[in-house]
Amino acid sequence: MKNEPVIIERVYNAPANKVWHALTDVEKMRQWYFPSLTEFEPEIGFETRFDVENGGKLFPHIWKVAEVVPGKKISYEWRFGGYPGNSLVSFELFDEDGKTRIVLTHENLETFRGDTHPDLAKHNFTEGWTYFIGTALKDFVEQDTE
Repeated sequence: MKNEPVIIERVYNAPANKVWHALTDVEKMRQWYFPSLTEFEPEIGFETRFDVENGGKLFPHIWKVAEVVPGKKISYEWRFGGYPGNSLVSFELFDEDGKTRIVLTHENLETFRGDTHPDLAKHNFTEGWTYFIGTALKDFVEQDTE
């Protein structure tokens, strides 16, 4: 169905608190996620804006934290300056005997009008999250060093 969210689920060989810090500590987020991220606080209402260049185009990312359950879940609204739409991305963590199951859900992607803004089409988010959750974050949290 067209309006289905992107959902990516993985299990990491790392404790949930380490994954939580990778998702919420701006220094760690810059290492695996967005190097251009200027600031981030896991507090409801916190808003940040940073630019990401892709294919010669600038995409101003605007995030506003919507929900925080410390150590378990963080959600934020995700918009792009100069483009229509407002989505919601959520990261949920589940402790499984010292490993962590992560479930990423990115919903309301259809509001970005991927039909008229092909760079913001759902398949690009599916591809991006598959990389970020399946490779970048996994590799980051499974490293031996903190």
